[in-house]
Order: sequence, then structure tokens, then C-alpha cells
Amino acid sequence: MRKSHPVRRAVLAGAATVSGIVLLLSLKPASDPGSAQAAGQAPPAAAGQAPQGGVNGAVTGDAAQTQYGAVQVRLTMNNGRITQAEAVQAPKGGRSDQITSSSVPRLNQAVVAAQSAEIDAVSGATYTSAGYKKSLQSALDKAKASAGSQQGSGGAQTLTGDVAQTQYGPVQVRVTVTGGKITKAEAVQAPKGGRSDQITSSSVPRLNQAAVAAGNAQIDAVSGATYTSAGYKKSLQSALDQAGG
Repeated sequence: MRKSHPVRRAVLAGAATVSGIVLLLSLKPASDPGSAQAAGQAPPAAAGQAPQGGVNGAVTGDAAQTQYGAVQVRLTMNNGRITQAEAVQAPKGGRSDQITSSSVPRLNQAVVAAQSAEIDAVSGATYTSAGYKKSLQSALDKAKASAGSQQGSGGAQTLTGDVAQTQYGPVQVRVTVTGGKITKAEAVQAPKGGRSDQITSSSVPRLNQAAVAAGNAQIDAVSGATYTSAGYKKSLQSALDQAGG
């Protein structure tokens, strides 16, 4: 019998080893993010990335009183991220006009960039900046509470509108929104005293029912309660703005 040449045996053994390695590599699952994405799987979230989901719509902070006037901030949010910031109230008159026009746009931009109330004061606008940050924090607190309420109650949000001043007293509306619909409406403030007590007790329940039925602020004024109705609708709209309309 003819013996195999030693060199030939070595070549054959090496080829078998290489074939085995290739086979093992072909069976190894893809583990890098690019391969997972190509396979239709979402790559792991980067550390520190903001989670998706959250408040949508406009949220208005409380008015913050300063030495030169009130400052009030409104935020527009999308999935919990601030997409726009604006001052719906700011000091005005005299030199305040110049300071406000110079500082507020910079504060607005800083909020969108920082996504928080941790922003620097604008030089030369110390009081306006302090009031802005205080109202901003109030808006963020409301957004956080709204998101928590929505998550903890199966999608239900309780939202309180801004106070609407009328000739006979303030009107403030609170609504519960579930699944994008108004399920409850109530006036937490309404004109009172004298004839206002009678008008309020007669008109507010009808306005509450109308808000739930309409699902928006486009409701008819109650006859004989023009001022209360106007204030109710204004506060109702501000509450719905917080829920994204």
C-alpha cells in the first residue's frame, strides 16, 4: 500500500480546520447594533436618551410677580419634549420694553435647548429672568403632574384652566379628559355674592354639561349669564390647550 506524503497530510488537516472555523462563524448570531437594525430589530437605547411618550400640547405656568411686572411662561410639548417656549406675560413700559424684547427671546431659546428650568439668567435682566424661571418651573411641574395622572389612571387627565377675570369675578374651569374626550367639567371658581350666586348656580351646571357634550370649548353662552359664560369658555379653552386641544 502506498503511503501518503507527510506534506499532503498537513495540507488536508489545515483545510479541515479552516472549514470548521468558517462554519462556526456562520452560525454565530449578529450582535452589533447595525446587524440588529438590518434584521428589523431596534438597537438598544443609548444611555441618557430621553424616553418616548409624555405630555402633548400647551402648558401654561403660573404668573410670577417681579419688581417690574408679572412674567408667565407657556410651553408647547410633544411627547414630553419642549418644542416651543414663550412668555405670555412680561414686564412692559419704559425701559422694561427694551429689556423684555432683548431677554425673553434668549430665555425662550435656552429652554428649548436645555429641556428644563436649569437655564442661565440673561445679563441685565435679573428680575425678568428670575420670574421667567419660576413660571417655567411651574409649567414643567404641571406637565409632570399631568403625565403622572394620565399614566396612573388609564389615560385620564385632570387639567385646570387659567383663571379668567370677568366683570363680576373670576371663573376657572377644571376638566377630566379621557381618551381625548371631556368626561367631566366643573367650575372651581365662579362669581359669587348677591345676584351672582343665583346666576352661577343656574348657569354653571349647564355650562358643565355643554362642555362634556361638545367635547370642546365651542359651547353656547347661557342666557342671562353672558360674562360668566365668556369667562367659563376662556378658562375651558386654556385647560384643553394643556391637553393638546
